[in-house]
Amino acid sequence: MNPYVLTILLSSLGLGTTLTFASSHWLLAWMGLEINTLAILPLMAQHHHPRAVEATTKYFLTQATAAAMILFASTTNAWLVGEWDINNLSHPLAATMVIAALALKIGLAPVHFWMPEVLQGLDLLTGLILSTWQKLAPFALIMQVAPAINPTLLTLLGMTSTLVGGWGGLNQTQLRKVLAYSSIAHMGWMIIVLQYAPQLTLLALGTYIFMTSAAFLALKVSSATKINTLTMAWSKSPVLVATTALVLLSLGGLPPLTGFMPKWLILQELTKQDLPLTATVMALAALLSLYFYLRLCYAMTLTVFPSTVNSIAPWRAQSTQLTLPLALSTTIALGLLPLTPAVLLMAT
Repeated sequence: MNPYVLTILLSSLGLGTTLTFASSHWLLAWMGLEINTLAILPLMAQHHHPRAVEATTKYFLTQATAAAMILFASTTNAWLVGEWDINNLSHPLAATMVIAALALKIGLAPVHFWMPEVLQGLDLLTGLILSTWQKLAPFALIMQVAPAINPTLLTLLGMTSTLVGGWGGLNQTQLRKVLAYSSIAHMGWMIIVLQYAPQLTLLALGTYIFMTSAAFLALKVSSATKINTLTMAWSKSPVLVATTALVLLSLGGLPPLTGFMPKWLILQELTKQDLPLTATVMALAALLSLYFYLRLCYAMTLTVFPSTVNSIAPWRAQSTQLTLPLALSTTIALGLLPLTPAVLLMAT
């Protein structure tokens, strides 16, 4: 892609998100979301592959539906209450429509069906943008409207997403679909604690972004998109494979890695709120996700690919890809757990 066009598209992505962050009026927030969607579409379709075009079309249709719902909900709220302010979403009908639209935007279950299909059709870097940056603007709106939303609805969305994210990833062989279900499960963790401790939602979102970035960039460096490609990675770059396995375990929430911190604090908060059953279901759903991360780790580190290879053997040349972002995100994804007391101090 032309570097000037790429610069314009990435600047538009930044502009759209910033516009939604800064807005207090529904129309301005909607405009930011639309700029965001329109800026990523050319990045998604840049390879002109039929699957990429199909993924772009699916993404456009779901995001356009969600944007139309947001517009309809905000207009309904203005009609019923006389307010366009985001924080004054006082009518339950408008509030329910908005949370449904934003759930569709970020791929929460039960409106998650587009997410694995779209991510599967994209290259890893565009998939990384879709899984991280594209979540920020809708999440900013969700955090602002959360006080007006029915708490039972938020709990149901969170639990459903965590369970669906765990179950859905179990039988996948495509790494991008596994990461899509991982994203759905993590979104569930963020939504479930939103009504009790929004700062923990932010913490979970931050750690999720770094862990997912590390996973996507590592797969990009090793050019892996399927589980059986991973089995050839060990002989090429043992250090990268070892750190990638640790990043995946961090995504699963195993101590002593960064991913354990948000899960631990969220379960602690749910227990404090006298919701032991919810906390138990969330912890058990985390085990489902952990199983498929362990499956990937097993494929990467403990299996050797059979000599009758069907796929093309990749070149063993030195990689020319930029590895500084990978190194930074991996370090953060693996080593932040000791900072938990400081995080708790800031959160209270």
